[in-house]
Amino acid sequence: MRDKLKDASAQQVIEWAAETFGNGLVISTSFGIQSAVMLHLATKIVPNISVIWVDTGYLPAETYQFAQELTERLNLNLKVYQSFLTPARMEALYGKLWEYQDINALNRYDFMRKVEPMQRALKELSSTAWLAGLRRQQTEHRKSLERIVLQEQQYKIHPILHWNSRDIYNYLTTHDLPYHPYFEKGYVSVGDWHSSRPMKADDNNERDTRFHGLKQECGLHLPLSPEVSKSLDSSNL
Repeated sequence: MRDKLKDASAQQVIEWAAETFGNGLVISTSFGIQSAVMLHLATKIVPNISVIWVDTGYLPAETYQFAQELTERLNLNLKVYQSFLTPARMEALYGKLWEYQDINALNRYDFMRKVEPMQRALKELSSTAWLAGLRRQQTEHRKSLERIVLQEQQYKIHPILHWNSRDIYNYLTTHDLPYHPYFEKGYVSVGDWHSSRPMKADDNNERDTRFHGLKQECGLHLPLSPEVSKSLDSSNL
């Protein structure tokens, strides 16, 4: 089946996933720069699909406004998940981890605010397959991905893996869908306000604009390490 879907359209991949996994199929979104594409693609085929949004508590105001706009326009079945630790409590216990300019501090932040809530969402929603809008041109890790992969006993499905920036633009234009407001400010990727910036002429990759250039992935789309799995099992934040 993976070979059959290798050259299938994004719509065909989602249709296959809906038929194969039924109510076990979910989609994640960050309400980032191009998020309208996958949300529109998926909800045209599975209107009531559970849409998982991990809200870190540190997103720009424009992201929350953009999320509200798309939720209303596409009638999203939105499931919002957050860390058990409020931002204030996390900062009191661990400090402003993003200010340390240290990969271990950033990883700890991402685990608490993103990875743990996402794993909890997948479990609570009884997900067996997860649609994600990853594209190969985004990061080194994503270059190695396939349209369908098995990760943590769950299928990860990447309908637009082969799309480029022009494909994104064409889809948004054809369907009169918006980019995130920060696109007009020069952002090509946006996450938390403290760890995102506009792209510069000397950036080699769009993900250089995230995480102070120290890493390309927040951990949501990486296989869980034994240490992270242990932390999840023990609810040790």
